Amino acid sequence: MALAPEQACPISPVVDIVFSRWTTPILWSLHYYGRQRFVELERGIASITPKVLTQRLRQLERDGLVVRTYHAEIPPRVEYEISDLGRTLAPLFAHLSEWATTHLGEVEEARGAYDGPR
Repeated sequence: MALAPEQACPISPVVDIVFSRWTTPILWSLHYYGRQRFVELERGIASITPKVLTQRLRQLERDGLVVRTYHAEIPPRVEYEISDLGRTLAPLFAHLSEWATTHLGEVEEARGAYDGPR
């Protein structure tokens, strides 16, 4: 009998939540720069479309990783910040950054060897 992915690999749900295409840059930006408005996030994350940024922010808010604050002013203002739950991912990102610094060269070498002449 085949196991469901989350049973075969208990980190699968975490990977699905945290490592989707735009989640990591959004969370990193909010963690590093603090509270930001939509347009600040959009400018800071190259090539993300407003539609995709909106979708990802909604999903991150739904997952409890981002807090959205609406300010009833004229004009209205909305700010996003990483939640306390989102901040708990900082050590994970630090470990991944360390791994990348140490091993991405090896990955590139392996890719070159694999993709090389055949």
